Amino acid sequence: MTATRTTVTATRAPWLRPLVVTVLGCVFAVPLYVVLANAFKQGSDIAPHPANLPLPPTLDNLTKVVSRPDHLFWVSLTNSLVVTTLSVIVLTVLSAMLGHYLARTASRWGKAATLVLLCGLMIPPQVILLPLTQVLRTFDLMATVQGLVLFNVGYYVPFGVFVFAGFVKGIPVELEQAAAIDGAGWFRTFWQVVFPLLRPATASSVIFFGVWIWNDFLNPLIILGPGSGTTVTTGIYRAIGQYQADFGTVFGLMLLATLPVLVLYLVLQKQFVKGLTGGATKG
Repeated sequence: MTATRTTVTATRAPWLRPLVVTVLGCVFAVPLYVVLANAFKQGSDIAPHPANLPLPPTLDNLTKVVSRPDHLFWVSLTNSLVVTTLSVIVLTVLSAMLGHYLARTASRWGKAATLVLLCGLMIPPQVILLPLTQVLRTFDLMATVQGLVLFNVGYYVPFGVFVFAGFVKGIPVELEQAAAIDGAGWFRTFWQVVFPLLRPATASSVIFFGVWIWNDFLNPLIILGPGSGTTVTTGIYRAIGQYQADFGTVFGLMLLATLPVLVLYLVLQKQFVKGLTGGATKG
């Protein structure tokens, strides 16, 4: 009944849906416009006129960011690239293998493991941050990149398993049975037969993992610490300062920190929606 009413409303008012989409698009575009405009604006004009166009535009803010004496941007960019790349690779491999196993098993243990992983999606990271730091401190992993990577893997793997398991259920099991008849083991069957078919799910997971880990602020601040490592998000925090703020540098850092995520999405956008819809409708 609800779907019928929605269809009738859309038929009677065909302009309503484009209007809603346009309004929502404008709302979400406001922060992007503010960052883009102020990144090319003189620092003295940002605070009094934050919404004005950068007339005339200048590259002084970006130049100051990349030429800081403390190399804040380059150190932050390197750390973020290392943490994000390692985390995404490990998460993708573990999520794909575990999702395939849970999708193909009908045992009680598999159902129990799926339930535990789904419960992990409901726990905010702030709730487990304190006990997790104690665990990392016990194994001397606090203030290390390895500790932050392990945290990312442990927290985000339930989402990856959820996406991959839903997509695996849409792959005919006869393909794996044929490979087994030809003498391929489970490991070879997965990597040579199943995993190439998981490209849409892999693209969706990589985008989500990459954006979440790249934009994470609290966990790198607590786990790495202010003196052991700086990511792009904590680098913006350091650029603000306690008693003064160079808004030109801040907006320049924001713009440069956003570019890698935009490039990642543009590269994988063709597979993004397909992976989400495939994992949501199968099984």
